[in-house]
Amino acid sequence: MKNATICKFYLLLFLVASTFQVQAQNQVSPKQIDSVVTLAMSKFNVAGCAIAVVKDGKILFEKGYGVKSMDSKEPVDINTNFAIASNSKAFTTVALAMLVEEGKINWDDKVKTHIPEFTMYNDYVEENFNIIDLLTHRSGLGLGAGDLMLFPQGSDFTIADVLANFKHLKPESAFRTKWDYDNLLYLVAGELIARKSGMTWEAFIASRIFKPLGMDNSHTSLSEIIDTSNLSASHSTETGDMRVIDTFEDMINGAAGGIFSNVNDLSQWLLVQLNEGKYGDSLKTELFSKENHYEMWKIHTVTDANSSPRYNSHFAGYGLGWFLSDVKGNMLVEHTGGLPGMLSETLMIPDLDLGIVILTNTSNDGAGVFSSVSKTIVDMYLGLDDFKWIDKYAEHMASKQSGAEDAVKKVWDTVANNKKTKIKTANYIGMYEDVWFGKMEIFMKGKQMWIKSLRSPLLSGPIQFFKDETFAVKWDYQDMNADAFVMFSIDENGKTNGFTMKGISPEIDFSFDFQDLNLKRID
Repeated sequence: MKNATICKFYLLLFLVASTFQVQAQNQVSPKQIDSVVTLAMSKFNVAGCAIAVVKDGKILFEKGYGVKSMDSKEPVDINTNFAIASNSKAFTTVALAMLVEEGKINWDDKVKTHIPEFTMYNDYVEENFNIIDLLTHRSGLGLGAGDLMLFPQGSDFTIADVLANFKHLKPESAFRTKWDYDNLLYLVAGELIARKSGMTWEAFIASRIFKPLGMDNSHTSLSEIIDTSNLSASHSTETGDMRVIDTFEDMINGAAGGIFSNVNDLSQWLLVQLNEGKYGDSLKTELFSKENHYEMWKIHTVTDANSSPRYNSHFAGYGLGWFLSDVKGNMLVEHTGGLPGMLSETLMIPDLDLGIVILTNTSNDGAGVFSSVSKTIVDMYLGLDDFKWIDKYAEHMASKQSGAEDAVKKVWDTVANNKKTKIKTANYIGMYEDVWFGKMEIFMKGKQMWIKSLRSPLLSGPIQFFKDETFAVKWDYQDMNADAFVMFSIDENGKTNGFTMKGISPEIDFSFDFQDLNLKRID
């Protein structure tokens, strides 16, 4: 027994020593991080980016790269604000956690208890839909369902429209059985926060989260940014060369993606997350409880795990505003965000006390920057070999973009080749209506047939014959690749009685859910 005890003791010492040795070997220096980001910026067509890395309770690295605007050429710094888009969702879940702790709501409360006008596609789902369901992408609705009420900017849809229109959106899976990302239900969560706190979502986030964490240069909406001198411009390469585009305007509320922030402020956000809700000197102050931290970092909706042997992952899923998985035995917590011209990522490995945030100001290569840089840094901490993530992502994105461009070009080549086809435009002219998206009109603009949405003004453009009863529309809006097919149905007299739509590009953003529309002639 004595010899066995001694053996166990030395085995324990060996394991502890091995652990310290591995940790010592896998520390990453600021110089290494800088080198990785610099290489990525040289490989991808991105105007600017900023990155912060926190490690072991401290800020290890913060730096800006490139320019805020290709027009002004002013450099990005650590306080430059970017739209963080869907990385805002985790702020919404923390706000709800705070309301839970104040006794104003419970996670399993039915939404209709607090928002009686909330609807869903059938009575059972509507009556049983709870607060957790708002946050976990398991509603049964399809990917991005109803997002055309938000994208592109400038539509006149309200929260009342969103609450009423869920009943018109058709499910694609059974309730709580499948993960499909959505934005609209987070807007409902934002409305719930407003009703239960007595202040807007924007005011709650600013006063209850930003202020105590010292995120003094962050904003909950574009309209609240008075001093725009350190606001990054948005850039797009959708139409060829990089150009500055309009910054995406405020949504109905910011709960799904409204925050503008910077890596200096977001370092504090990473730290409070890694410290399980505690912040400040000696971590004596609590923003949210450890219990609710666990609730937010617990898988509520299962997704497919990464099957790559590189990371030996076993599980994956979605918590409350976070994607959750494992890499080499370590928990991985992350989320990405995307708006026209702004792409970002937040990533944490709590077992390593590691957090990374990367903000970029260019579509589409910004995704290549944040993906390749974050993976490279994580691999360095995990002690893995250099997988050349930056080169691999550059090749992958170039190939994907080339494939999409070829597919789109074939469509417009067909349109050009069929330009002389005689069309009885009178059969198509008229007003059409979808039950949730509203009216769209087809009319003549000079000698050109035109289509426009009455509720989303940027969705307007020439409609041209493709083949059979299918036409193609090139929207006036070109900040994102959202051009679409318009597919008419014809009555016995050859006149249209309605049309459906779908995106032309195979890489169209999922928020342009044209496939969910079914427009019927009303005149």
